[in-house]
Amino acid sequence: MCEVFISASPESYESRTRSVRLHGVITSIRLENLHWEVLEEIAARDGLGVTQLIEKLHDELVQARGTVGNFASFLRVSALRYMALQARQRIPADLGVPLRSLDADAVLRGLPPRWSRPTRPAQEHEG
Repeated sequence: MCEVFISASPESYESRTRSVRLHGVITSIRLENLHWEVLEEIAARDGLGVTQLIEKLHDELVQARGTVGNFASFLRVSALRYMALQARQRIPADLGVPLRSLDADAVLRGLPPRWSRPTRPAQEHEG
C-alpha cells in the first residue's frame, strides 16, 4: 500500500513560494509543487491563470465567510477537494469541461456532511 504514496517524486512535495497580487497587495503563498499543479489545472479549465483563480477564491471566501484565516491551507484543501470530487465522479475528468459550467449543488449533493458547512457563520440571536 505505501508504495503508492512513497513512489511520489520528491519534487512533487517540495514547497515553492509564489508572490501574487491580490487587489494591489502583494502577498506570498507557499505550497507544495503538486498543489500548484492542481491549482493550475483548475484555473486552466475556466480559462484563468493561477493568480486569477487565487484572487477569485480569495474574494469568494471573504464574501462567504467574512474572513480568510489560513489561506494557504484553504488552497491546499481546495486542490484536495477537486481531486476527491473527480475521484467520486462529481467533477468530470475531461479537462475540457469548465468548472463554471457545473451545478455546484448537484456536485455537492449527497456528500458526507463533514465535507461542507454553511457558507455563512450562524447569526447571533439578539435579545
